[in-house]
Amino acid sequence: MGKGPGLYPDIGKKAKDLLYKDYQCDHKFSLTTYSANGLAITSSGTKKGEAFLADVSTKLTNKNITTDVKVDTNSKLLTTITIDEAAPGLKTILSFIVPDQRSGKVELQYLHEYAGISTSVGLTASPIINFSGVAGNNTLAFGTDVSFDTDSGNFTKYNAALSYTTSDLIASLTLNDKTDTLTASYYHTVSPLTNTAVGAELSHVFSGNENYLTIGTQHSLDPLTTVKARVNNAGMASALLQHEWRPKSLITISGEVDTRAIDKSAKVGLAVALKP
Repeated sequence: MGKGPGLYPDIGKKAKDLLYKDYQCDHKFSLTTYSANGLAITSSGTKKGEAFLADVSTKLTNKNITTDVKVDTNSKLLTTITIDEAAPGLKTILSFIVPDQRSGKVELQYLHEYAGISTSVGLTASPIINFSGVAGNNTLAFGTDVSFDTDSGNFTKYNAALSYTTSDLIASLTLNDKTDTLTASYYHTVSPLTNTAVGAELSHVFSGNENYLTIGTQHSLDPLTTVKARVNNAGMASALLQHEWRPKSLITISGEVDTRAIDKSAKVGLAVALKP
């Protein structure tokens, strides 16, 4: 997380990235190019079954202001303007989607040595207000995340989380879905030299009295090649191989198989990201 406890989404992020990041069963291709003035243009396409989704995004940074514009195949235009360090530790984010008139939102993020605060408000007559805050330090942190709908006068979200971090271990406990889901996650670095780590996530849903367990691991075969694997209590086993064949250009092959129905064919995904 760096200096201080970070923001609320940082709690448990290491374990989630190990268990879920880059796993997919679709085919995805993206290409990023840069202009002389620093404008980055990224074109990407994803094949999901018989459907094909594509989008084009641009990113331009001028001093401490970054402008992102993204248009997709549904003719939606997403614009995000980020002002970094307008004041020490403060970041301002303005985002909106055209033609959705209710999508406008302003978010303020503030990072301190002992706190991380994020608050956002929708740009409508009766907006949804979201507040998340984390207090603590690099070792122990406690956070909460709530949303309030001013139109209905109800809280639409209230979550809480606790995180414990050491040099090689990160453990977290979160209470989500209006106290209906309790999740414990664990991330342990086995060998920093080979980027070897193990992780696990256990969730209990009180309303359905159901448990969900996912465990996984990762290991770098060499500085440019990483393998990951995971399995859950539903019998789904997944693995991926990611290779950086040139700086910032990645090719990722992932697969998933249902160990309880091995007669079914495995799902295979491919992602190629090219950057000059």
